[in-house]
Amino acid sequence: MDLPHLPALRSYHSWIANETLEDYSLRYAARSFRRWSPFVIANTALGGISFLALEAIGGAITLSYGFANAFPAVLVTCLFVFITSLPIAYYSSRHNIDMDLLTRGAGFGYIGSTITSLIYATFTFIFFALEGAIMAQALKLFADVPLVLGYIISSLIIIPITFMGVTMISRLQLITQPLWIMMLLLPFIAIAIGHPETARDWVAFAGSEKGGGGFNMLSFGAALGILFALSIQIGEQVDYLRFLPDKTPENRLRWWAAVISAGPGWIVIGGFKILCGSFLAAIAITSGLSSETALEPIHMYIQAYGYVSSDQVVVLAAAAIFVLVSQVKINVTNAYAGSLAWSNFFARVTHYHPGRVVWLVFNILISLLLMLLGIFQTLELVLAVYSVIAAAWIGSIFADLAILKPLGVSPAYPEFRRAYLPDFNPVGCGSMALGALVAVICFTGTLGTMAQAYAAPIAFLTALASAVAIGVLTKGKYYRARPVTPFADPKRRILRCELCGLDYERPDMVHCTFYERPICSLCCSLDSHCHDVCKSPGGVLEESRASYLGRGLRNKIAPHMQQRLFKVGGILFALAIVTAAAILLAYRLIEPAAGQPRLDSGSLLLGVFLALLPLLCIGAWWIVLSHESRELAERDLMASMEKLRQAQQDLASNERLAAIGKVTATVSHELRNPLGTLVTSSDILRRSLKNAGEPVSGELERMQRNAWRCVRIIEDLLDFSRKHRFAPAPLAIDRWAENQVNELDDRTRPLIHLDLAADCELMADGERLHQAFSNVLTNALQACEAVQDRDTAIRVATRREGDRVCLSIADNGGGMSMEARRRAFEPLYSTKAFGVGLGMPLVKRIIEAHGGEIRIDSIEGEGSTVTLVLPGMGA
Repeated sequence: MDLPHLPALRSYHSWIANETLEDYSLRYAARSFRRWSPFVIANTALGGISFLALEAIGGAITLSYGFANAFPAVLVTCLFVFITSLPIAYYSSRHNIDMDLLTRGAGFGYIGSTITSLIYATFTFIFFALEGAIMAQALKLFADVPLVLGYIISSLIIIPITFMGVTMISRLQLITQPLWIMMLLLPFIAIAIGHPETARDWVAFAGSEKGGGGFNMLSFGAALGILFALSIQIGEQVDYLRFLPDKTPENRLRWWAAVISAGPGWIVIGGFKILCGSFLAAIAITSGLSSETALEPIHMYIQAYGYVSSDQVVVLAAAAIFVLVSQVKINVTNAYAGSLAWSNFFARVTHYHPGRVVWLVFNILISLLLMLLGIFQTLELVLAVYSVIAAAWIGSIFADLAILKPLGVSPAYPEFRRAYLPDFNPVGCGSMALGALVAVICFTGTLGTMAQAYAAPIAFLTALASAVAIGVLTKGKYYRARPVTPFADPKRRILRCELCGLDYERPDMVHCTFYERPICSLCCSLDSHCHDVCKSPGGVLEESRASYLGRGLRNKIAPHMQQRLFKVGGILFALAIVTAAAILLAYRLIEPAAGQPRLDSGSLLLGVFLALLPLLCIGAWWIVLSHESRELAERDLMASMEKLRQAQQDLASNERLAAIGKVTATVSHELRNPLGTLVTSSDILRRSLKNAGEPVSGELERMQRNAWRCVRIIEDLLDFSRKHRFAPAPLAIDRWAENQVNELDDRTRPLIHLDLAADCELMADGERLHQAFSNVLTNALQACEAVQDRDTAIRVATRREGDRVCLSIADNGGGMSMEARRRAFEPLYSTKAFGVGLGMPLVKRIIEAHGGEIRIDSIEGEGSTVTLVLPGMGA
């Protein structure tokens, strides 16, 4: 039985350990942190619905496809988003996990969900860029701030607010929500009261595309495809809903109200805003604005506030304030959700977590790059392409939560911890890949214009159907890599992670079979030494441990080439983003105004960027190799510490054995003669007083029995302290094991079942092997005798494992605790009232003297299996 590995103690940076900053990214949201009321959490989640991209989207589909197609597309999208978002909101709120952790356990697996993390992160920075561009437009129009400077301001202003996570965001939303609601509704109330005729113009508005004057299936499908991209918004909602308090009988109604209103209910407000954008875009066009200008929300709300006041200064100020407040409210949510998504993505890819705040800045930097590239001008195309992938993802996860879980195909609890998840689950990964592939083929127009228009719904339906089919066919066996290991003392709610030394609640902890101790889910995610041996079948863990300090170490120094290239690609991408943002920012700052002579600075800066790419590639390789060098140093240190610990244990064991030998040699002579006399005298008295009856005869028998026990203890001590000479000889293991069982008494033999299949010989000292076998068999018999509530049996089996022979003794007795398994070979440790604790250490010594090893597998309450592994004749 191998010893657990000495853990590489982990010390997190102060901002990672500070959950007010970290907000339990990568973790279950602890109950102790969830102190907000359902109203505060719902208000915080709904604060993000202020994003004006909704108005821009509504205006875009109306100007292209007309009211007759845009309006029904909005209604269908609202119904679709509400239905698909409800189970996602419920499971996230019920189990207090964010969108990424939910996706892991809802059919994608631990590594498989990295692709969805990337999709989700993409959603956050695309919409951050759209909203930032809208804010920059408002700053330019209101305060004549250059667009480039407006992009920078709209990005940087978000960082200090989002830095403190949900604590600061909840306060921001609570303060700004009344003002935002009032400013949103005021112009539409004024229009409804003073100018109701504008609604007729809106309803009659025909889009620029063919068929926009009336309902058209192609135009309706195209509008639907753009709107389906909004289905991912539920991810940002549940990033806040995970902080809801536990549902209790007292707060049940308020809890459900928060889940429904801030979860799927966001689309009710969102749908209203989309229609507002549709209405305002139509008004802006009829007032003479160009299509491009009419789609800018600042111009939409200038038109809207024109119905509230005739003073243009007041109108412009009101529209600008509304836009600025709206954009700050949404972009703190986009930035916050993006920081969680990037944290999840890179933690799994690189086993490294610098903290959520680092990825917050990274996400905002990508968004700034997209603003500089002019993403607002490509709004429809970006959303149409994105909606295909988003619909496939939602279809897969909806199939699991709404169909497979109620059917019992997938586990009721969405597991998120690495230790219990397979790397890939074909239910989610396979269905999403199939749905996206089919939809992309449709989107290219290969299957006709109708399929092209409905690519997003096709993606959803394909992913939904294939996820259900794969789940049913595989019977849900890919949802768990191994059974969840229960912790001792189930009443303890708080456990200490023995890697980072911090306390966490039970749902955030796992039992690590590599270190054989409890660790938190984050330490489990970031550990790169275990190589997921906890998910391997029996025996692989032992081999992995054996190779950890041996020749396999050389192969583990660097990751596999595929993983290394993936790391280099990710780092190169990050460096390229930073460099491109800096160069593009420089280009936009030096871009001449209209009418001034233009230099070919764009080509020059592009050349500089391309010239820098080789250097960036070298830098990425250097970072990866430096990381691997550090990992090698850590491994060498761990290996040295393992060897030192083993040497210390061997020294302590030898000292203990020496002490046992000295004590035994001293007392054995002094005790054996008196004990022999005591045994003989008690036997004579028992025979002389055989008619004395109770309690005399019983007491004499008890005295003689205990005297013999003392004699056996002394003999065991003497035997354990001696150094025996081994005389190995060829031994037919199957016949030998059968003879050992046949020599047992008639009461014991019927309990034992033989399964002898080795059919080979080995070199062994039969007498010493008999001693080891007898000790293990005695333990098995005693374990069975302690069980009264079921029939017990012992199975003695032999088999071949390559060039080794395994002799196993399995019982269905009471099993062993984790502590008993860990200390089983420690001299003088015993769980029996009258045990000495030398039986199993002696067995270990005998087997190791034969060049073999001993394994113990046990489940407390179910039984134990002890396997003696010996080299065969050819080994």
